Amino acid sequence: MSRRKRVIHKPVLKDARYDSELVAHLINKIMLSGKKSLAERIVYSAIDKLNENGEAVDPLELFTRAVENAKPRVEVKARRVGGATYQVPLEVAPGRSEALAMRWLITFARNRKGTPMHVALANELKDAAGNQGNAVRKRDDVHKQAQANRAFAHFRW
Repeated sequence: MSRRKRVIHKPVLKDARYDSELVAHLINKIMLSGKKSLAERIVYSAIDKLNENGEAVDPLELFTRAVENAKPRVEVKARRVGGATYQVPLEVAPGRSEALAMRWLITFARNRKGTPMHVALANELKDAAGNQGNAVRKRDDVHKQAQANRAFAHFRW
């Protein structure tokens, strides 16, 4: 039995422009110090920039494809068994995989120095939609780590 309180998940309201919970999640993750209007401006201009080069693809579809490509399927967790710590591969819950994908996309966009945030985020989303870029590479690294430690899968409980 856990000693912690039960987590109460509040429903996330859909965003105003695209009526999407995924975009609302991204806005909330980009937001710093409660500046939601600034975060909305960054996200909306990044999504608009995705469709700037004249492609007939829906920018929201590109965004969802980028998040889907960056989502990890398995990850490793440290488990202590008999004085030794093992990296045990576990399947990732859908909410956590979405949160990890967005966190990686935002982190790598913030690490692109010398460009405005909306441009960096648009480039990161474009790369992830094309199944390349830093967030997809991070997902592949996590999958490789889980694959290498699959001998310890029997420690999952």
